[in-house]
Amino acid sequence: MKMRSTSRRSFLTTAAAATAASLHARALATVGVQLYTVRTVLPKKPLVTLRAIEQIGYREVECTADGLDGIWPSLKETSLKAVSVHLDPQFFIHQPEKLPAALEDAKKHGFQYVVCPWIDPRDRGGVEMIRKLGATLNHAGELSRKAGMRLCYHNHAFEYQPAGDGRLLDVLMKTTDPTLVGLELDVMWAHVAGVDPVSILQQYGDRIPLVHLKNVAPGVEPRFNENIPSAAFHDLSDGAVDIAAVIRAAKQAGVKHYFVEQDETPGDPIESLRKSFQYLEGLG
Repeated sequence: MKMRSTSRRSFLTTAAAATAASLHARALATVGVQLYTVRTVLPKKPLVTLRAIEQIGYREVECTADGLDGIWPSLKETSLKAVSVHLDPQFFIHQPEKLPAALEDAKKHGFQYVVCPWIDPRDRGGVEMIRKLGATLNHAGELSRKAGMRLCYHNHAFEYQPAGDGRLLDVLMKTTDPTLVGLELDVMWAHVAGVDPVSILQQYGDRIPLVHLKNVAPGVEPRFNENIPSAAFHDLSDGAVDIAAVIRAAKQAGVKHYFVEQDETPGDPIESLRKSFQYLEGLG
C-alpha cells in the first residue's frame, strides 16, 4: 500500500511538472531574437548561428534587410519564424522612392511587420521634424497595409526629449494614424532616457505589437542620445531594467511578439542570448 501511495505521488508530481512545462513552453512561444545581436557571426556561419538560436529555444526572429538574402536559405532550413524586418532608415528619410520595392521584397519573404528602425542624429530635430516624420510614416504605413503588412517605428532615446506638455514620442504618436503605424518599444532605450518602459506600455499598449527586450548596466546617467559605453549593454539577467515588470505590462497591453536584443556583447553573442533565454525561463 505504501509503495502504491508513493507511486501515485510520483505520478502526480511528474504529471504536474509536465503540465507546468507545457504551460511554460506556451508562454515562451513568441520569444524571438533580433538578429542584429549576432551580426558579427551570422554572415560567416548563417546556418550554424541560426541553428544555435533555435536550439536555445527561441522560436522567432526579427531580421534586418541588409544581408537578408545571404542568410535566407539557411533561415528556411530552421523552424525559426521570420516575423519582422528592419528596413533601411534612408527609405523613410532621404530615399522614399525606394520604399515600395523594399516593401515588395518584405512581402515576398512573408514578413508580417516592417519597421523603421532608426533616425540618424544628423536627421533629428524638434517637434516639426517629428511631425514631418509622422506624415512620412503614415504614407509608408498605408503602403505597408496595402502590401498586407503592418508598419512600426522603433524608438531609441532621443524620442523622449520633452516637447510641450509631453515628449517627442507623444508628438509622433499623435501625428501618426493608429491604424497605419505602430510602435516597436525598445525598453532599454526608454530606460536610458530616464523613462520607465512600463509607463509607455500602459500609455500606448494598444499600439505596441512588438517589444525589444534588452537591458543596460545600472548607473548609466539618463540621456536623450545613444552614446553609452559598449560595456553598458547587458543581457536580460543583469541590468537596471525590470524585465519581469515589463513582461507583465506587455502581456496586459497585448504585445504580440518579443525580441531579445543585445547591441554589444562582451564575448560570444550566442552565449549572451542563451543567458537571456535562461533568465526568461526562470521568470516562470
